[in-house]
Amino acid sequence: MSENRTSRREYLTVVGSTAVTLSVAGCMGGGGGGGDENEVVAGTAPGFPPFEMKQEGELVGFDIDLLEAVVDETDYTLTGWKEFEFKSLIPALTNDNIDVVAAGMTINDERDQTIDFTDPYYSSNQAIVVRAEGDFSPGSLSDLSGRTVGAQKGTTGESVVQEQLIDGGSLSADNYNSYGNYVLAVEDLQNGNIDAVVIDQPVAETFAAQRPVAIAFTYETGENFGFGVREDDDEFTQALNSGLAAVRDGSTYQDLTNEWFGQQ
Repeated sequence: MSENRTSRREYLTVVGSTAVTLSVAGCMGGGGGGGDENEVVAGTAPGFPPFEMKQEGELVGFDIDLLEAVVDETDYTLTGWKEFEFKSLIPALTNDNIDVVAAGMTINDERDQTIDFTDPYYSSNQAIVVRAEGDFSPGSLSDLSGRTVGAQKGTTGESVVQEQLIDGGSLSADNYNSYGNYVLAVEDLQNGNIDAVVIDQPVAETFAAQRPVAIAFTYETGENFGFGVREDDDEFTQALNSGLAAVRDGSTYQDLTNEWFGQQ
């Protein structure tokens, strides 16, 4: 990651609805306390490696570097980041606390009723993760029946559990554990408190490389990630799309993909 991007980062850590202010940055359109109309603040949800995570207290990841590179291609200036639980990101955006969401957020019809998205920047499926040395080796969603399953609140993984398993009658709601982030879910898996976690495939691959967990199988969802923006910020959305196209046309997108996901 480039030194100039890191040096520009200012942090606001948000836990639930209570903010611990470490630095103050203004959002465009009056969000976050005013400031130049071309200054923007981004929101994310650490605990989703390699897209966004904390390393030695620093916010890092593919989404972090990519958004900064995209904004660098526009007339806007990214002045800071705010951290939330994933489920709080859309309310923070619509309430003008942030101007853009960079958090591995899947573009879907439900979210599109409340916010807009940029063009997609990454495609993914869902992976079912189990303990690497455990005796549970599911090969399909039906094999999760009667087991204890975890996912992060507000994610596609949670939707898969709810719609395919609980609503389908193969999993009791009592056997589902939801978490504020996937780090907590995977830790519970490692400790034997749950039997499986449903999680985005690239994130699952990162956990499998770093922890004693393994991908049992992949459930195809064909989802696309996009940066979340407010519905009335058309000019900003168009600028981000142009910036994303410029990053893709050059070497930056591939360089960041190689850095955070390995050679593709």
